[in-house]
Amino acid sequence: MPNWGGGAKCGACDKTVYHAEEIQCNGKSFHKTCFHCMACRKALDSTTVAAHESEIYCKTCYGRKYGPKGIGYGQGAGCLSTDTGEHLGLNLQQSSPKSARPSTPTNPSKFAKKFGDVDKCPRCGKSVYAAEKIMGGGKPWHKTCFRCAFCGKSLESTNVTDKDGEIYCKVCYAKNFGPKGIGFGGLTQVEKQE
Repeated sequence: MPNWGGGAKCGACDKTVYHAEEIQCNGKSFHKTCFHCMACRKALDSTTVAAHESEIYCKTCYGRKYGPKGIGYGQGAGCLSTDTGEHLGLNLQQSSPKSARPSTPTNPSKFAKKFGDVDKCPRCGKSVYAAEKIMGGGKPWHKTCFRCAFCGKSLESTNVTDKDGEIYCKVCYAKNFGPKGIGFGGLTQVEKQE
């Protein structure tokens, strides 16, 4: 029967996928909003997708579900992973008691493997990558977060001061934490006599 009034059917929701919202993978079409891992629901793109027959997964879930299993492959005595694979429909048996060592991720992201851990911005708490990093007060900041805590003025390395993990422009720092009194930005001689 011909497909009247639209494009192909989505591989996830079986609704019509129009050209403007289409992503193709393994000869199937998907809506942009339906293109996510079938196990963990993480959004996918062409670099993070791994397909198995008609199902799509992120590379991590694909490896857990269809990758090699046993000691040295993320399960057994040589692994610290506590992932049982239940969300993937797997029944993984641990043949030895768990180690007393702390758990660490066994599958760090591709970025973390390549570049190491990513610093967090003290202002917003989000990851700070090298392209947007500014150092101030011994901590990494986003360019957009590198502002005075009092007045919001954008800062540079020449006019930044820090106190208790927060950064300030020199003017606000002097007003709020500098010496007080006559001649130090406080009362003037004229104001004191009045």
